[in-house]
Amino acid sequence: MTRTPTPQDRKPQDQDREDRLAAALRANLARRKAQARARAEQDTDPTDAPDAGRRPDAPPQAPAESEE
Repeated sequence: MTRTPTPQDRKPQDQDREDRLAAALRANLARRKAQARARAEQDTDPTDAPDAGRRPDAPPQAPAESEE
């Protein structure tokens, strides 16, 4: 017959598992934050803006009027 482990017997093993899971969660969160920062930086790339290449002191251009 096998002996069932008591809570005192399982504690070090459970604590190790919790520590590993917590470390993995922190690493995953850091990786996701870095990805989000990279995506946000990519979205705000000035070369993608419609006014890219214009001098900052140039007056804004009016949108072209369409003929109806």
